[in-house]
Amino acid sequence: MAKNGKWTPNSRKYGQCTMNQEITKVTEKPPFDRSGSQDSLDELSMEDYWTEVENIKKSSENRQDQEVVVVNEPDEGELEEEWLKEAGLSNLFGESAGDPQESMVFLSTLTRTQAAAVQKRVETVSQTLRKKNKQYQIPDVRDIFAQQRESKEKAPDGTDLQSVRTDENKHQGKDDQASSLVVGEKELTPLVPEEAPASETDINLEVSFAEQAVNQENSKEKPQKSKGNDASLPNFRLPKDKTGTTRIGDLAPQDMKKVCRLALIELTALYDVLGVELKQQKAVKIKTKDSGLFCIPLTVLLEHDQRKVPGTRIPLIFQKLIARIEEGGLETEGLLRIPGAATRIRNLCQELEAKFYEGTFNWESVKQHDAASLLKLFIRELPQPLLSVEYLRAFQAVQDLPTRKQQLQALNLLVILLPDANRDTLKALLEFLQRVIDNREKNKMTTMNVAMVMAPNLFMCHALGLKSNEQREFIMAAGTANIMHLLIKYQQLLWTIPKFIVNQVRKQNTENHKKDKKAMKKLLKKMAYDREKYEKQDKNTNDADVPQGVIRVQAPHLSKVSMAIQLTEELKASDVLARFLSQESGIAQTLKKGEVFLYEIGGNIGERCLDDDAYMKDLFQLNPSAEWVIKSKPS
Repeated sequence: MAKNGKWTPNSRKYGQCTMNQEITKVTEKPPFDRSGSQDSLDELSMEDYWTEVENIKKSSENRQDQEVVVVNEPDEGELEEEWLKEAGLSNLFGESAGDPQESMVFLSTLTRTQAAAVQKRVETVSQTLRKKNKQYQIPDVRDIFAQQRESKEKAPDGTDLQSVRTDENKHQGKDDQASSLVVGEKELTPLVPEEAPASETDINLEVSFAEQAVNQENSKEKPQKSKGNDASLPNFRLPKDKTGTTRIGDLAPQDMKKVCRLALIELTALYDVLGVELKQQKAVKIKTKDSGLFCIPLTVLLEHDQRKVPGTRIPLIFQKLIARIEEGGLETEGLLRIPGAATRIRNLCQELEAKFYEGTFNWESVKQHDAASLLKLFIRELPQPLLSVEYLRAFQAVQDLPTRKQQLQALNLLVILLPDANRDTLKALLEFLQRVIDNREKNKMTTMNVAMVMAPNLFMCHALGLKSNEQREFIMAAGTANIMHLLIKYQQLLWTIPKFIVNQVRKQNTENHKKDKKAMKKLLKKMAYDREKYEKQDKNTNDADVPQGVIRVQAPHLSKVSMAIQLTEELKASDVLARFLSQESGIAQTLKKGEVFLYEIGGNIGERCLDDDAYMKDLFQLNPSAEWVIKSKPS
């Protein structure tokens, strides 16, 4: 809607989903001045955003609304209880509360800022439970973290665990929670930096993001604030890691579960340090259809699709709509921006619902702009947002973080936290959007243009039906468009699991192995087995067969099933794969790079797929008890 030649937001209901929630709080500075608002963009560049909002409103007219969802805002204690449950610390509270020793190993691996975030939530829940006069025992937060400090000073097997602190941290006393990661006798990268900070374009994945923020706050040089009118974003890069970069999908499910718990704690710690409120929304139950294509939960849709195409991770209708758009050519001017006719889109929806799975739908009749409108409609009408109801607020709050680097760090953690179905679908969407942008010279769709058009479709659902003023809506619009811009531009970085989190998982696994080993020895002794014989058997059999400085690589599905390989400073995972594949013959010789991978299995990790640039000697030193296996990735 235009007023005096300027686009303004419309506060009417534009979609199907309404919730009585507050959106991310923004400090209002009357009188209203758009040019001075945080993450503001020049008004001309915002035209695409408001045009898309108007298109969404028109497309939803005469459509039957979903049932309005009323969300009773949970109290702070309930939210923090939910947070602790998701962080894997629910055994500290409630009716399931027991010996908090179960969580000691986990707590002992946390950085100082992570531990502070946990302690803050523990205190809130403790106060809430006391107010409610709960009858079950409530552990005192001081007792929990006192036990954590004792467990850090003395590991289960009696060995001492070192604590790494900067000079500044040393003066903070025994309550400091920063610890190094120790695997056997090998110390991993410290969780608190000891060297000079990385250059502005580097993303440091070896040090906790929250710890980096603390050190930045305490340094004399203040970080440069991010600017919203930022068509040219910094070219952030990941420095090469000699032990290999770990990406989402590289780890076994049991380790990925630990990664998600640590990512939640780290995200919360980062927001705490930067003074940004992080309110996690509890998932709400919405009455949805159990069949069809639109307004269907992603998980339900995928369950149905997987019966037709086993192993599929992206909804079939989503894949087909993208394919149809690309068949029309990505050079089409205004692609994604120009909407299809609302009446025609409604008719296509009904026809797709009836004929898609029967295979009788005529895709040739779908115009390219109609397919783009259907794709956006599919995203918009998901019963729960693609960015998830639990974390949509956290995504919105990214705009309040002071620097681009910190915004990128937060988005990295949020992507890790998304449910698998949401994360996989988001990845497919972002990859498609990048292909559109790659043709920007002809289709006139720059990254910012695409971000403007897509932001309302991903972010508007929970911002609808709220009493708001023009300033707040403009700030939210500009902020979410910038977040969309970051998601598209840095998507290759966002699917990386930070090394400091992988190291924390290694530490947890090591400590758990020590506990299990100790319990097994006790059991064997009780059963009158020869303890010396057990300890001899417990040693890695490969170590006895293979000379020092040599690893044995297993390839059970290849003709050369095993090979001893000499470790050198320059030997990479790609070199190991090349040696095996060069010896294949017949059908196996047709194996291409990318069909089989080298895995690190066991020791201080469950299972990890290695990237080509992982240096084997460095990795062997990091995890000397691991087995090395060549196999294909599970679908």
